[in-house]
Amino acid sequence: MFDAVIFDADGVLLDSEVIYHVIEMEVLGGYGLTWDPHDYRSRFMGMHERSYVAALDAEHRDRLGTPLPEDYLSTVRALAHVACDERLEAVAGAAAAVSAVRRPRAVASSSAAEALRRKLHKVGLAPLFDPHIYSADLVAHGKPHPDIFLHAAAALGVDPTRSLAIEDSVNGVRAARAAGMTVWGFTGGGHLDHRADEGLLGAGAERVVTNWDEAQRLFAAL
Repeated sequence: MFDAVIFDADGVLLDSEVIYHVIEMEVLGGYGLTWDPHDYRSRFMGMHERSYVAALDAEHRDRLGTPLPEDYLSTVRALAHVACDERLEAVAGAAAAVSAVRRPRAVASSSAAEALRRKLHKVGLAPLFDPHIYSADLVAHGKPHPDIFLHAAAALGVDPTRSLAIEDSVNGVRAARAAGMTVWGFTGGGHLDHRADEGLLGAGAERVVTNWDEAQRLFAAL
C-alpha cells in the first residue's frame, strides 16, 4: 500500500514538545503574550523556526505595538538545549514501532538540523533512520508547506503519493497532505490531549493513532 513511511520528530519520535511548549509560553508570557495551551499548539506547533518567529513577531506587533524581542529565539534555544539534555526521552514505544516498518523510512522535521540529530542520537533513534534524517533547514519553505516531505520522498526515491507520513501537528498534516501523502495523526506525545484529534482530522489526517503500540500493529498490516 505504501512504499515509504516518513516520520515527524518532535512530539512523534521525541517527547520534546511538552518541554518546548512550557519554555516558549513562559518566555512569551514574560513579554505579555499569552494563549490557551491548546490554541497555542494548534496555531504554532510544527512550524519551522523562520515561519514561527515571523508569526510571533506579527502577533507581538498586533497586540503590543512593538516587534518581538530579537533575543526570543536564542533565549528559547538555550533553555530548550539544557532541558532536553537533562530530560528528553523518546516517545514510549517509538523504537519498536519504527523497527517494525519494513519499508524505506525517513525523518522530516521542522527542527534545526544540528538540534535534530543531537536529539535523535540522545534517545538512540538516529541509527534507525541514518542517513535519511532531514531538517526543514534544507528547503525553502517549512511546514505547513510541503517542501520537506517532498525532499524526503525524493531522497528515498519514492513517489510522495505512495508515502505515509506520521504527524502530531496541524501544520505538519497540512504539509504532508500538500505533498500528496497519506497522513496518520499521532497523539502519543505528552503534549497533546483529546482535543488534538479534531484538529488533525480536520487538517486531512486519514486517522489518528494514539500510541506506538497501536501504530506498530497497523504497520504490521501494511
